[in-house]
Amino acid sequence: MSDADTSPSPAPSTAGDGAEAPDVTGLTRDIADVPAVEVITTLAVHLMSSAAVNLGLAEDGERHKDLDEARKLITALAGLVTAAAPEVGSYHAAPLRDGLKSLQLAFREASAVPDAPGQGPGEKFTGPVLG
Repeated sequence: MSDADTSPSPAPSTAGDGAEAPDVTGLTRDIADVPAVEVITTLAVHLMSSAAVNLGLAEDGERHKDLDEARKLITALAGLVTAAAPEVGSYHAAPLRDGLKSLQLAFREASAVPDAPGQGPGEKFTGPVLG
């Protein structure tokens, strides 16, 4: 085997486009440096935001309303919040639980035929949610 066979392949050429790839080393955070609580809460906020949009709670809400999608997102959020609460502590878990409960209640209100208590989205993780 020759040296040519073991050397790394050259990077794809950008010749001809007039632009070099930007150095983003200083612009990105190494994921290892991000505390777990920050990753968990960020994910929870994304799930909450998406569920709210799918519940029709955003501007121009009726156009985006999709209760099937909202159910999935709320259930995923409930699983995350329930599993993560002991790890992130009550300081971080309390607002996540409040947001989750608000979404569960909004789902019940938006449903033409509300689920039985304990059967709503995420209630297998949180227990029945009542107003």
